[in-house]
Amino acid sequence: MMTANTSVPFPAWLCWALLTVACWGIYGIFLHSGAQGMADAETGRIKAFLWVGLAYFLTAVLAPLVILKLRGASLAFWAYPAAGMGWSLVAGILGAVGALGVLLAFGAAPKPTPLYVPVVMSIIFAGAPIVNAVVSTTREHHWPHVKAPFLLGIVLAAVGGYLVTKYKPTPPAKSAGAAPTTQAGAAR
Repeated sequence: MMTANTSVPFPAWLCWALLTVACWGIYGIFLHSGAQGMADAETGRIKAFLWVGLAYFLTAVLAPLVILKLRGASLAFWAYPAAGMGWSLVAGILGAVGALGVLLAFGAAPKPTPLYVPVVMSIIFAGAPIVNAVVSTTREHHWPHVKAPFLLGIVLAAVGGYLVTKYKPTPPAKSAGAAPTTQAGAAR
């Protein structure tokens, strides 16, 4: 006897969310690499941010214009609802200020900075969901409906960010006079 396929398709929203997790998960690493690649200790991070802005322009301006055109939507900005434009502009500013904050955090981090890339990003990516949960719950007046697991999730996010920050991997200190060891040399 044959049974009908009862599997539930992987939801599209989850695919897009996981794409964002992957992109934002490596965002800080690439951002730091870009700043270092500018080879300018004084202004390299700001130069990298300029290129981030160009990437935003290409991705967030040109791509939507093409998609809107292909879907037959109006490109007349003056015809867009003011509330939608205003909130979207504020969201874009917040995103850009956040990206600038990442670079400034890298610049202010103790040396060697690469050790602090996961720390900075862990604080951001553990803290942002907490801020989102508190602001969204407050904005929607859902606090009377909050259950203990929701609060536990907030606490666990904070604890996770703290643990990654506190116990970041650090290489052992080099002893004076010891020759540097390479992986190839260590494997022999």
